Amino acid sequence: MIRFRRAALSAVTLAVGFAVFGVAAPASAHVSVNPNEATQGGYGRFAFRVPNESDTASTVKVEVVLPENAPVGSVSTMPVAGWTVAVEKRTLDTPVEVHGTPVTEVPSKITWTADGEENAIKAGQFQEFPVSLGPLPQVETMVFKSLQTYSDGTVVRWIEEPVAGGEEPAHPAPVLTLAAGGSAGHGAEARDDDDDDESEGSGAALALGIAGLVAGLGGLALGGAAFARTRRA
Repeated sequence: MIRFRRAALSAVTLAVGFAVFGVAAPASAHVSVNPNEATQGGYGRFAFRVPNESDTASTVKVEVVLPENAPVGSVSTMPVAGWTVAVEKRTLDTPVEVHGTPVTEVPSKITWTADGEENAIKAGQFQEFPVSLGPLPQVETMVFKSLQTYSDGTVVRWIEEPVAGGEEPAHPAPVLTLAAGGSAGHGAEARDDDDDDESEGSGAALALGIAGLVAGLGGLALGGAAFARTRRA
């Protein structure tokens, strides 16, 4: 009887954990781009999210390489407190068009460097580095190979490209999926649309979170009642 009560209580606890907190099997954290979907031809606001995976060292530098096969004519960075950003450029053999003007020099790499150890990404923390990109190229995916440098000199290379239908690689590169149908527009208008989408997405996420909480509390109540009946039995 005691074993049965313990098993029932454990099952209830797990059920509530999944419903309320979305508990799942731990996954390996890695550098990612958020959002990871956009439309070809438009502008977008994205953030490269960098978690610190070391228990003994801090992340002091992040390098993101823009794909050579999918050049972007315009890249703007948002200031990140305590970090210095540098944008490198390269020359194209075939120009890309930005607002009707051919552009032969495009950004090739973005590097963020912490201004001192106190500003580095510590163990158990993550940092986001926002950028604006556009016009987004007419390709299905953009792969941003990235390097993460720690204070002890370790460099983690997030450069492995995903394989369709295969397992996620050990060190996957951030991937942005692009849908067809967009057209190059004015940067400010496109960024405003992105902000609206983000607001709608935040509202939907909040609604889902509240629904999950209600479901979890309901599961806890039912589990408690079942436990009480078991004790009486």
